[in-house]
Amino acid sequence: MTPTDISAALRRALSLAEQAIGLTDPNPRVGCIILAPDGRELGAGHTQAAGQAHAEVMALRDAAARGHDVRGATAIVTLEPCSHHGRTPPCCDALIAAGIQRVVAAAQDPNPQVAGQGLARLRAAGLQVELADAACEAASRELNIGFFSRMQRGRPFVRLKSATSLDGRTALPDGRSQWITGEAARADGHAWRRRAGAVLTGIGTVLADDPRLDVRLVPTARQPLRLVLDPQGRMPPGARILQPPGDTRVIGPGRADLPALMAELGAQGINELHVEAGPTLSGAFLDAGLVDELLVYQAPMLIGQGRPLAELMPLSGLEAARRWQWVEATSVGADLRLRLRPT
Repeated sequence: MTPTDISAALRRALSLAEQAIGLTDPNPRVGCIILAPDGRELGAGHTQAAGQAHAEVMALRDAAARGHDVRGATAIVTLEPCSHHGRTPPCCDALIAAGIQRVVAAAQDPNPQVAGQGLARLRAAGLQVELADAACEAASRELNIGFFSRMQRGRPFVRLKSATSLDGRTALPDGRSQWITGEAARADGHAWRRRAGAVLTGIGTVLADDPRLDVRLVPTARQPLRLVLDPQGRMPPGARILQPPGDTRVIGPGRADLPALMAELGAQGINELHVEAGPTLSGAFLDAGLVDELLVYQAPMLIGQGRPLAELMPLSGLEAARRWQWVEATSVGADLRLRLRPT
């Protein structure tokens, strides 16, 4: 087996892991490829819904279904195999029992219940264990950025989404905003919603737009939890956000502490939080330093007077402005998708 075989298998395993988006929460998105000593693929799989089989077990099952013997084979996995009993048995034990000889992992699991213990158990059982290069590790971390955030910081990765005109307006002065961006951008936005464990908005947006905030423009195996901040109890009983599919939680009076809410959501297993809100709540998230990524769809139009992306606290000077760095700028239909993260 050549380094090229390993590299190609890692790329394929990462591609398989992407198929777990919108499926595995609160578990990470993991892919696994099993290779014969001559480099042939024997089995492949990705993690299933919580409580179901992990990627390694799916790959072993696939190999068995193909009639392959995996003794002496190499398992290529995008995240360290788990070593603890959760909803399912340890993947380490499954690999050892199957006779796998070598494991190449793209990244170490940030879960304190694993965090190197899986690799150590494999080594103790006599398997050859390696970590992939930095590029594969970065790709695995990026794919599971919310899982890493929850494990390492105790809170979700917060993505703030907005659709704006060229002059930064999200709506007319009276709140009308349908539609600033085109159909392609709206479908793309649903793909980012699908990544999230929860989608959050404020009661002002519910009263103004009556949104559904579900995932319906792209296929998904599960709906994210919908959260509405409603400190004064103004939620209309017939609001569309309360209707199926998916569940909705209304966060009422006394729950306006955003950092505490983020910690609570982390404790409840929310990896990525997708915020789609009006300028007041968006500004509150930004002023609190809770936004890990800005997802902005910019349409090629000028609106003039209108509502801003966020209402922020005044600055003492430009030197006090929070700086952001570009992650990507991509055309989506007639619009531009911008992603930025704090420097």
